[in-house]
Amino acid sequence: MGMAAPVYYSAEDVRALPDDGNRYETVHGELLVTPAPKAWHQEVLARVFVALRAYLEANPVGLALASPADISWGPDILVQPDIFVVAPEEGRTLDWARMRTLLLAVEVLSTSTARYDRFTKRRLYQEVGVAMYWVIDPDRHEVEVWTPDAAVPLAERDVLRWAPAGPVAPFEMALEKLFRPL
Repeated sequence: MGMAAPVYYSAEDVRALPDDGNRYETVHGELLVTPAPKAWHQEVLARVFVALRAYLEANPVGLALASPADISWGPDILVQPDIFVVAPEEGRTLDWARMRTLLLAVEVLSTSTARYDRFTKRRLYQEVGVAMYWVIDPDRHEVEVWTPDAAVPLAERDVLRWAPAGPVAPFEMALEKLFRPL
């Protein structure tokens, strides 16, 4: 008995999918579908986003944005990092098609996204040269820190650090503060 051939999804195919509450992405033609995240996921995401925006207000080395987004490096790639920082000149365009240089990408894990975030999207981000990728695990209170050439992540359990290029102090956020109870 034969198996049906998998469907290949282009970025345009994904853009045409219904707005049904799920997040749709494609990486090299593979469709990634995730449901709406849990409230704790969103709270952790908000804490990181607010801290990054404050840092970038004082140190304008990029623009922090949050998904939904439309980041694409090719006809069969369309991703929506939870949070990302783009180069300032690309961010100022306010045009998804021109935002290709991610200085930082951030994903907050949930049960439905763990495989995509740790493998599929991580490999893509390394392939396209995203300078730093954080995979935040809100349940284990730790962060995997990936760089383009890393074979294994750095497991951060104390402080999130990001040192963008330029004469600025690094961004730092204590994980104790990030994961504090409500």
